[in-house]
Amino acid sequence: MAEERGTTATAEPLTGEGVYVYSIVESAEPRTFGRVGIGGRGDEVFTVHHRDLAAVVSKTPLVVYDPTRENALAHEHVNEVLIEAGFTPVPMSFGTLFKTEGDTSEFLKDTYDALRDVLDKMKGKLEYGLKVNWERDAVLKEIEEENEEISRLKAELTTDQARSTYFARMQLGRLVEQALVERSDSYVREIYAELQDAAIASRSNKVIGDKMIMNAAFLVAREKAEAFDRQVQEIGKRYEGKLTFKYTGPWPPYNFVTIRLSLERSAGV
Repeated sequence: MAEERGTTATAEPLTGEGVYVYSIVESAEPRTFGRVGIGGRGDEVFTVHHRDLAAVVSKTPLVVYDPTRENALAHEHVNEVLIEAGFTPVPMSFGTLFKTEGDTSEFLKDTYDALRDVLDKMKGKLEYGLKVNWERDAVLKEIEEENEEISRLKAELTTDQARSTYFARMQLGRLVEQALVERSDSYVREIYAELQDAAIASRSNKVIGDKMIMNAAFLVAREKAEAFDRQVQEIGKRYEGKLTFKYTGPWPPYNFVTIRLSLERSAGV
């Protein structure tokens, strides 16, 4: 990503140094990934191991990290670096800390079977996000041209405003709203249907605002990533002028698996 990466650890300080965990990867050999750790100090990101599993971590003060944009970007950036290096990271939830590297290794040991299972299922798979907004006025114009009843009612109300009734205006409003909902649902079904062959799984998330009609995450095999990308671009061109696509990724499979720890297992936070 081209954005400048910074971090702001606004927090209630605890005591001493700890270990911030970004994700779990399959690796038996020690690795380092640059001085890109959260917190703004330029801490090295490295691996802590148990058998063939590794936690990707950096040193950090024992603080409660607020989920600010800067901190979230720092967390995400480490996982992007891992993807670029060929790993499939299984993300830890934001703000996961342990007191020591030994505690981190112990976590890997205690949860080895579950982590191994998740890594096996997610191996070679990445997440892509797709948000779709619509140009409501353009879609409405198309609906009015296609729907004879809406077109007729609108014409009647326009040409004879003096005699138009409250009931007629309400009827037109209900018809328009119903047609918009149906068209929105139709667009979303069509997009999902066209992407299902290139994706392993999908997840629908809550839409934000009046213009967004789709907010989805797709789990895609690495070897099908280019095909998935082409399919998204083709769909976007087909709906140009009516729908706008915001396509992001690749990401770790945030929407499909996240390792969450109970508070007592973290660093006393």
